Amino acid sequence: MDILKTATDWAKAELFSTPFFMLFGLVFILASLGFWQLGKTEMAKAYIIPTLVVGILLLIIGSGLFFNNKARITQFEIAYNKDAKAFVTSEIARAEATLKEYKTIVFKVIPIIIIVAALLIVFINSPTWRAISISTIAMLIVILLIDGTAYARIDTYHKELKLVETANKK
Repeated sequence: MDILKTATDWAKAELFSTPFFMLFGLVFILASLGFWQLGKTEMAKAYIIPTLVVGILLLIIGSGLFFNNKARITQFEIAYNKDAKAFVTSEIARAEATLKEYKTIVFKVIPIIIIVAALLIVFINSPTWRAISISTIAMLIVILLIDGTAYARIDTYHKELKLVETANKK
């Protein structure tokens, strides 16, 4: 099993998925522009700022992840060629930490925030708060969709790293 190829393939898969954050960010920004230009009701006008903020946040998240993973591809080869066992060990530790973060943030905290935002829609009868809550829920759903697939990829990558580590110990 070529762990360098596996690591590079994982990073390339991440490079493919992170632009979806940017794509959804652009969609939210375009929606904000649409509400600004075409919104006649108080509710439509209330969406201008929340959708713009969500769009900018998704663009920042996507850009940060994209450039981080792009740099990681070249770093993988350098680290692997320097010390293959240390590379595998460090990648296992990084993957385990990332999996724990996903389990806590993506699969526990984000659903709780969605529930709180949904309750705000029910209990606060203000167009601004409803727009904020709905925009927040939409952004968090996008994050759940993209990070759900990222979780599956890094879990598979982690399992492959563990197989290599076990094979190296024999």
